[in-house]
Amino acid sequence: MAAIISCNFVTPRLPTNRIQTTHYKCDNNNGRVLSRRLLPKCCVKNHNHNPFQKLKECAISIALAAGLITGVPAIADANINANINMAMPDVSVLISGPPIKDPGALLRYALPIDNKAVREVQKPLEDITDSLKIAGVKALDPVERNVRQASRTLKQGKSLIVEGLAESKKEHGMELLQKLEAGMDELQQIVEDRDRDAVAPKQKELLNYVGGVEEDMVDGFPYEVPEEYQSMPLLKGRATVDMKVKVKDNPNVDECVFRIVLDGYNAPVTAGNFVDLVERHFYDGMEIQRADGFVVQTGDPEGPAEGFIDPSTEKIRTIPLEIMVEGEKSPFYGATLEELGLYKAQTKLPFNAFGTMAMARDEFEDNSASSQVFWLLKESELTPSNANILDGRYAVFGYVMENEGLLADVKVGDVIQSIQVVSGLENLVNPSYKIAA
Repeated sequence: MAAIISCNFVTPRLPTNRIQTTHYKCDNNNGRVLSRRLLPKCCVKNHNHNPFQKLKECAISIALAAGLITGVPAIADANINANINMAMPDVSVLISGPPIKDPGALLRYALPIDNKAVREVQKPLEDITDSLKIAGVKALDPVERNVRQASRTLKQGKSLIVEGLAESKKEHGMELLQKLEAGMDELQQIVEDRDRDAVAPKQKELLNYVGGVEEDMVDGFPYEVPEEYQSMPLLKGRATVDMKVKVKDNPNVDECVFRIVLDGYNAPVTAGNFVDLVERHFYDGMEIQRADGFVVQTGDPEGPAEGFIDPSTEKIRTIPLEIMVEGEKSPFYGATLEELGLYKAQTKLPFNAFGTMAMARDEFEDNSASSQVFWLLKESELTPSNANILDGRYAVFGYVMENEGLLADVKVGDVIQSIQVVSGLENLVNPSYKIAA
């Protein structure tokens, strides 16, 4: 995207419960706000900010237009006067470094555990990905260093890792540790044989073992969901679903299956609502309703309702906005991080990965999500941590783990043939689909 020196640009259309095709613009030259959607702060002409603050905001907007930052906290014209003095995030936070963008790594770090020994094994194994960016067999030298470091830290910290296993899961965790140790030796042999192509598959296998060990450290569900939401379908743990999509008018792709991991540790209400709808076969046969290069979106049922109508109440079932933040023991409910004044907070499930899955909602009603979901399509290099327009405003509850690249081939009108839970259904409590059956 070419740099635009003025502050006039088109912002990406945010995922809402309404499937529309309009774009949202602002004009800083005459102070007019041309829509009631979320707009960059640079759109507001009559600031009470000091000149340096105003300069900072325009600098961020220019960086946004240049593709360096994909979004900044924004306001709607109806609330301009009330929010005119909202604090801006420090630029140092916006450009704090490259984000973790691998969905598997994001899910591992999102687990509610605190075991330094296993993290020290995990990190060098993840670093192999960067080592493999070096062309040819030259990549194998840094890979070998990564493997040796991971193997060494595993031997040194194994006792601490075993101590961190939940008692009820210790046997399974020990089995995974044995497989991890054997796999380390196999990866070392692969490197010595200079078999570059075999490195990445073995790395993935070992990181799956690490993730399994870390999940075996979680003993039960780590917190109480607020009382007002305890009767809702809740996912107290994780679940995996396969979404099968029929792709039309594409000679290269006819049918694809997306494997998605749903994280109930950090979004129990949101993930539970989705799994409950999956078990009702709510999405089966539904078309993709938006695919514009920014997101892929579906979940709007036929008829005037914009969400799932609960047969027991004959009303749309809605869920609260649910955001888990680093350093907190439980999620925030019913408000965006911006509304809470937590501008520097890091979300546990950020919009860093291609195929990040979240709930769509009405832009001006935090607790209006029902059944519409979206998957984010973007280049995460353009979205430094804590600097995009979605983190802290929309509830992330999962990541596409397999075939995520094929999301870019999905179009409006393609059909979701089925979504099926393949593991973790036992973690769903208060399932309404059983009552309906």
